[in-house]
Amino acid sequence: MSAVVELKGLSFAYPGRPPALSGVSLAVEAGEFVAVAGPNGGGKTTLLRLVLGLEEPTSGEALLFGEPAHRCSRRRRLAYLPQRAQLAMRSPVTVRELVSAGRAPVERGWGPLSRAGREKVVWAVGQVGLAAEIERPVAALSGGQQQRAFLAKLLAAEPALLALDEPTAGVDADSQERLGELLASLNRDLGVTILYVSHEFGAVEEHVSRLVLVRGGIAFDGPARGLPYLWHDPSHRHFEAPS
Repeated sequence: MSAVVELKGLSFAYPGRPPALSGVSLAVEAGEFVAVAGPNGGGKTTLLRLVLGLEEPTSGEALLFGEPAHRCSRRRRLAYLPQRAQLAMRSPVTVRELVSAGRAPVERGWGPLSRAGREKVVWAVGQVGLAAEIERPVAALSGGQQQRAFLAKLLAAEPALLALDEPTAGVDADSQERLGELLASLNRDLGVTILYVSHEFGAVEEHVSRLVLVRGGIAFDGPARGLPYLWHDPSHRHFEAPS
């Protein structure tokens, strides 16, 4: 396997502030399903921004597909699902229209989709279990369904790496469980590499290859069952840093 994401001795500090991350080394190999957890302020969101190339390291390296993340030439292979709060939609766009927009990087244009593109849209919607909702406005869907619709949009672009930021925020427990099972099937059956960043990881705990705990650096990297965590909310596996 080859590293899709590789952080080498990485440190980062925002101007005028103490380091948010220090001495971080981490590799995510092709085909892995890795959860990155940690308390608020622990640096997990900063780590994700460095992986996405939205920030440059103060020192060390952040590599994406083997290239510096902030100038990676293969970004089309990356799909990013931000927090649900950033995905709220009030427009009447349908699930089909939303997912069709995800084909733009592949089709290389904004005109009508090719036949293969239209078939890929239907396939992606089916993968997330929304085939019956394909003509419905996204705004009319439940929170969990909206999250799956946006995930279908990303799948339509056939990504090699799927990065998710707090994907279960604002959705009910049943929707969280369905999302975890869906991600597991995408990883297992389609070989999509997944980087799942959240302070709640109960939805994916039994599915991930590894769990990485971030507290200014890498405090733990291994099987989820080995993490010395405290359950703040056992039903959601809400992380609370040990004192």
